[in-house]
Amino acid sequence: MGWPEAIVAIIIIVTIGRVMRSKYRAEHGILEDRRGNAIGSQARNDPQSERLQEEVKYLKERVAVLEKIATDDRGARELENEIEKLRDR
Repeated sequence: MGWPEAIVAIIIIVTIGRVMRSKYRAEHGILEDRRGNAIGSQARNDPQSERLQEEVKYLKERVAVLEKIATDDRGARELENEIEKLRDR
């Protein structure tokens, strides 16, 4: 084996190692910054995390309902004002 084959073998080994490392980190929820440094991990089955996710989901639904009420009510008021303007003519 000459030096070109050795270089290709090293590149293949390094690539396989990086793929395996990325797969391991993804499976365990380890986050990385742009340089590849570990900056923390995400707990997958944390009860508090699940509770917070449910609470956020609930609050988003409530906000959607409130937005609907606010926009429907405003539209009704504008329509009522336009009708009154037409009656005044």
